[in-house]
Amino acid sequence: MAQLCSLIPDLDVRYLSPATMTEFFRRLMTRPRIVGGVERNGVKPSTIATYRSYLSQFFRWLESRGELASNPFKTMPVPHVHFTDRKYLERATVERIFSALLLNTRWESRFLRTRNLAIFATLLYTGVRRGELLGIHVTDVDLRRLELSVRGETSKSRLRRVVPIASSLCHALEDYLEERGRLGLRCPSVFVSKGGDSPLTSSGLKHLTEEVKRVSGQRFHVHQFRHTFAVNFLNRGGDVAKLRQLMGHTDIRMTSLYLRCLPISSLRPSIENLTLDTLL
Repeated sequence: MAQLCSLIPDLDVRYLSPATMTEFFRRLMTRPRIVGGVERNGVKPSTIATYRSYLSQFFRWLESRGELASNPFKTMPVPHVHFTDRKYLERATVERIFSALLLNTRWESRFLRTRNLAIFATLLYTGVRRGELLGIHVTDVDLRRLELSVRGETSKSRLRRVVPIASSLCHALEDYLEERGRLGLRCPSVFVSKGGDSPLTSSGLKHLTEEVKRVSGQRFHVHQFRHTFAVNFLNRGGDVAKLRQLMGHTDIRMTSLYLRCLPISSLRPSIENLTLDTLL
């Protein structure tokens, strides 16, 4: 809503119309913005679809309260979005990344080694987004109940969710939190900066990722761990409804896109089970 008010400063929600929203998306597509120090125009179709989804939910709420005559999106077609950036990391790549995390002699202390391992283990075994990862507090980690809480204010859905902690992740978190405790760190964020006195920032995570890429010799980006989690969850027999809850999606159609990423080899066992004897 803030972006809508920014691009349409004279907006009056009582008179929202399809024409208003068309103008908003036109301005969104043409506004200049700085990305990586370079001025760019336009946004991805997926970004347009995301804005539409969030705004439509808000407009429906306004309509239910009688503050908006009609949701302007009712007569506007839903944009067709083809998601191409769903590439997951293959096992060999993940193994090289974690080998680099374990063996890199550039980590200056056991604290940094355990922190870095815990960061990438959390990404791999929970599928949290980068912002969600950085927003986790110490109090959000419950190793007794094996649960990790993702804060609503850091999630795209703005909803809090709880993700189970797998045993592989539990060991990494235990080691890191033990080191944190030994150093007597008081920062509320679970993942802290190199000095340990402040939260790890987006820039800090980017710097760490670049170092891991250099040492491991692998090309990847942080968000690919989210794709890797989703595809492997489905590959191991997890269903889309459960994955939706784990990923924090508001629309199951977004979750279903990961089904397209499953390798053909993972589908073969199900096909082999189709025989005359198994038909309904």
